[in-house]
Amino acid sequence: MRPVRKAVFPVAGLGTRFLPATKAMPKEMLPVVDKPLIQYAVEEAVAAGITELIFVTGRNKRAIEDHFDSAPEMEAELARKGKKELLAIVQGILPAHVSCIYIRQSAPLGLGHAVLTAAPIVGDEPFAVLLADDLIDADRPVIGQLIDAALTHQGSILGVQEVPLSDTDKYGIVATDPVSTTTERVLHIVEKPKSDVAPSTLAVVGRYVLDARIFAHLRQTQAGAGGEIQLTDGIASLLKEQAVFAHRYAGIRYDCGNKEGMFRANIALGRKYHGLVP
Repeated sequence: MRPVRKAVFPVAGLGTRFLPATKAMPKEMLPVVDKPLIQYAVEEAVAAGITELIFVTGRNKRAIEDHFDSAPEMEAELARKGKKELLAIVQGILPAHVSCIYIRQSAPLGLGHAVLTAAPIVGDEPFAVLLADDLIDADRPVIGQLIDAALTHQGSILGVQEVPLSDTDKYGIVATDPVSTTTERVLHIVEKPKSDVAPSTLAVVGRYVLDARIFAHLRQTQAGAGGEIQLTDGIASLLKEQAVFAHRYAGIRYDCGNKEGMFRANIALGRKYHGLVP
């Protein structure tokens, strides 16, 4: 497998669970302590050696592009007032060697469609996918853990964790055959199965390292659960062609796609990194 240098960030969703806050602000720009949610995912990717960030956006997402762009007026004002620490924070949001590319998802047709939208930019290279809703606090970047596993096992890698049986209908669920203590070969994957038919309680979360051949399978994928083109269905098709692995990452995940998870992330990261005690 070639080195993984590109990461796709599907950020076109409407964020309706956070209305009215998301009426005019992208969900990905909601703050967790002092940084927007999307920045945590970007920092994870950059720390893992990713140098090209591909954002699949939708309407009203301009704030994301602005956040990762330079801000000459703000920087000049901070410099004029001698606020060196704040200036360093603003200038350090994105390293100079990292580039951002923005592409519009034409319609809300699902995660699989969002990933497929990035195909012209990704080309034939292996690539990472990070869902900002899943904020994962880890000593080593989780996407970096998956990249290492992909290089070791020479295949696509899905980040996974155990979930309660009652929650299987919220995730893609895999049946696996162990390869090592942390990595298992995927035998079967199904999108949001009911607990009585779920093949396991091992759930795919928002971290993937995928071979570019996934695009051919997504092009052939019909709308599935929720009337959307599911990435899970594309992976199920890819399984017929090449090995796909599930990796039990080391880290603590906060599901910031809902209010409870966002609240927990603010409390936990505020305590751990900022010394805040609510």
